[in-house]
Amino acid sequence: MRLLKDLFENNRSWAKREVDADPQFFARLVAQQAPEFLWIGCSDSRVPANQITGLMPGEVFVHRNIANMVKRDDPNCHTVMQYAIEVLHVKHVLVVGHYRCGGVAAAMEPQTGGLVGEWLAPLREVYVRNRAELEALGPEQRWDRLSELNVISQACAVCESLEVRQAWSRGQELAVHGWIYGVQDGLLRDLNVTVANAAEAVAMFA
Repeated sequence: MRLLKDLFENNRSWAKREVDADPQFFARLVAQQAPEFLWIGCSDSRVPANQITGLMPGEVFVHRNIANMVKRDDPNCHTVMQYAIEVLHVKHVLVVGHYRCGGVAAAMEPQTGGLVGEWLAPLREVYVRNRAELEALGPEQRWDRLSELNVISQACAVCESLEVRQAWSRGQELAVHGWIYGVQDGLLRDLNVTVANAAEAVAMFA
């Protein structure tokens, strides 16, 4: 049980299926990583980036954390963004939240403490800024709407990041998108916050 043999067997079966379908599959992966997309999403196990978008390994660069946060003081996230933008030259940054997010639910509970509570502090600020709208909704609708507002807030944070601002200033083709995923139906939804340059970012998030 400690060795998780089933997972190794699953891995071998998967690798064999890929090679049977395309003998050059792994050779291409070794030769080049050239994704057009950076996915910044939630760590939730129900939200696998490649499967949701129908993309193959090598086609999407992924960063995940609790509640798809983009924090100024998170070197992990910003290192991923810098590498994706400056080295891989991705053309799209996808900030993707999801409905029924446990992190969003925790942010609505004042007693959440420890590292999780600290991590979710900016999300609580989103709640406070939008309290009137959110508290006029029922519990499930409030949960869903805060998930959407969080995506918009994090897309704004991506646009304000040094990595993205520098890319735009040197004329690099780069768009930032805010999407949300429905775990209840498997569908992505565009929250209509796509921006492709600094002027659009100012107009969108001012």
